[in-house]
Amino acid sequence: MRPAIAACALAALAAGAGCKGTAPTGPDNSPSDIIFPTSGVSYSSQVQPLFNQACTFSGCHDASTDPTKLDLTSYGKAVLTIPGVVVPGKPDASTLVLRIQGSVGARMPPGAYPLNQNQINGIRTWIVEGAKNN
Repeated sequence: MRPAIAACALAALAAGAGCKGTAPTGPDNSPSDIIFPTSGVSYSSQVQPLFNQACTFSGCHDASTDPTKLDLTSYGKAVLTIPGVVVPGKPDASTLVLRIQGSVGARMPPGAYPLNQNQINGIRTWIVEGAKNN
């Protein structure tokens, strides 16, 4: 059953490969200026603002036009809607991490401006810390 869930999550994320980001706004040509701490990552202070800047614009992972059905506009939609996208405590089993690292499928966000290493590490840390809605 788990491979089927992971395959569905990957298919949903892969469908978003056509999204186009905006010009970089942060360090290392990242599409976001969000800087994560090394621990104590907050969903409301770091994760959702990162999603807002790098992922939830029209045609990508927003509420109205996302062709993948992966809506990153709120905690519930990002974490609870598609099983396997975020697996609390397990970043290497979380499709979100695999896609932002470029480990599986097309790297997200697509195009020339990926998340920087601090942002990728921050998402990983948030998931390791339980992917809390804090």
